[in-house]
Amino acid sequence: MSGLIEGLPDAVAIRCLARVPFFLHPKLELVSRSWQAAIHSPELFKARQEVGSSEDLLCVCAFDPENLWQLYDPLRDLWITLPVIPSKIRHLSHFGAVSTAGKLFVIGGGSDAVDPLTGDQDGSFATNEVWSYDPVVRQWAPRTSMLVPRVMFACCVLNGKIVVAGGFTSCRKSISQAEMYDPEKDVWIQMPDLHCTHNSACSGVVIGGKVHVLHKGLSTVQVLDNGGPPGWTVQESGWRQGPMAVVGGALYVMSHGFIIKQDKGERKIVGSASTRRIGFGMIGVGDDLYVIGGVIGPDRWNWDIKPLANVDILTPGSDRTTWRQASPMSRCRGTILGCTLLRI
Repeated sequence: MSGLIEGLPDAVAIRCLARVPFFLHPKLELVSRSWQAAIHSPELFKARQEVGSSEDLLCVCAFDPENLWQLYDPLRDLWITLPVIPSKIRHLSHFGAVSTAGKLFVIGGGSDAVDPLTGDQDGSFATNEVWSYDPVVRQWAPRTSMLVPRVMFACCVLNGKIVVAGGFTSCRKSISQAEMYDPEKDVWIQMPDLHCTHNSACSGVVIGGKVHVLHKGLSTVQVLDNGGPPGWTVQESGWRQGPMAVVGGALYVMSHGFIIKQDKGERKIVGSASTRRIGFGMIGVGDDLYVIGGVIGPDRWNWDIKPLANVDILTPGSDRTTWRQASPMSRCRGTILGCTLLRI
């Protein structure tokens, strides 16, 4: 990376390039070979942190097209398409999706492509494979596999490490095993098991520096406090069932068409669904709540199913809790299979 910008030391030049938004990086590569090397260097992304130009991009994967992810830039209202995950599993779904250490991770899952003759999920009900997308080199790479294959499990990031727990394994039985992944060392470590399991999918959410694992149909949550005693504790939650997201440290649940804020045991309706749909993704981005994709129908009057690419945004803490629309997904549409934030 010599002579990046004439008349400037490379240490200064790399900080100039670090201020350029991520969506323009492919164009910067075309300037020269030295710029191309700089754009694909870890030093550039370290400099982005130092100069305060890191960006939070929304990562989304939907049912259609299969195994394709897109990034959304909320500041510029535009979508960026990533390469297809090079997994051999068709229509990978029911996986865990998180980001940490500047990378997007897609963990476990199984095939949503059902054999019409046997009813099998393309020979893969559950996998332990792990993929990471590195925005520095803009490529997917396999990482060390989980200790246990699983689908429909809780997956969260706690203090930079990935925690997975529960779900179903290859034998199609619910499991209580939990494990933790260190992205720097690329290793999985066994953790204490959940206290109980349940014959339903589970999900995870981090609130107040603690992982909360919820099973569909149960009123209790199992909590992991990394700063407290090892293992999980069982607590009554009183949380409504439905898609969940955290905005400003508070939990929001979509239940029966209403957005409910659940804070310190209190419930408050802050809005209603912008449209009637199922299979959507919901996530907090800054001070906003994003509802993404999904499908409309069928109902008693119309048996057609319409896949959506819509992105609706609500600012729950504002005086006017009205929805506004962002640009729809440019490639993905339909049921949202994975949704997370990536800081780069």
